Amino acid sequence: MNTKALHKISYGLYIVTSGKEGRYNGQIANTAFQISSEPATIAISINKQNLTNEFIRDSKLFTVSVLDQETPLSLVGQFGFKSGREVDKFAGVNYQIGRSGVPYITGHTLAYLEAKVLQEIDAKTHTIFIGEVTGAEVMKEGLPMTYAYYQQVKRGSVPVTAPAYAPKQEKKAVIEDKYVCSICGYVYDPAVGDPENGIPPGTTFDKLPDEWTCPVCGVGKNMFEKDR
Repeated sequence: MNTKALHKISYGLYIVTSGKEGRYNGQIANTAFQISSEPATIAISINKQNLTNEFIRDSKLFTVSVLDQETPLSLVGQFGFKSGREVDKFAGVNYQIGRSGVPYITGHTLAYLEAKVLQEIDAKTHTIFIGEVTGAEVMKEGLPMTYAYYQQVKRGSVPVTAPAYAPKQEKKAVIEDKYVCSICGYVYDPAVGDPENGIPPGTTFDKLPDEWTCPVCGVGKNMFEKDR
């Protein structure tokens, strides 16, 4: 079986949020889609290990914020590579509380949908939550962030708990001068640089400023290793 066939399925990039006993949490998700229109129904897939899964199961509520193409990697890192059990993911993030009592992200969000859980489906490592849409608003016009754009253009990495995560495969040849973040898997490619943070293409890893940090998870250069 060639699992690369799964890579041909298209995805978006979203922030799914929920709440429990006055606390809020959220995470990056790439699996969110509409099931029906009457009533409007959507589904999401959330890893069972994630705190957001616990919050949704308890509250029976969730909100999906649709991210735009200009979303910085730092926001993806905030919700995708940090644990709500250890940090407040909403610290320093622009958000508002929706009618359902669940927050939605206001910065870099094209639209948001609030939903009440109708059904849970056990999918081994993940739970599929099917929810009836109880509220929705378009925040602005623009292009939504696709999973392919995030990986190929933004050069973002993928959490191991993501539904579409694929282990890194051995390369046929060693590619020198690329460095990989040991925490989140972000690859620094000198040919691309990090324009979002003022690093032009052609900047080798050793020429990066000492204060430069991983665009996704924020760790320092000392946490990078040469890509093998």
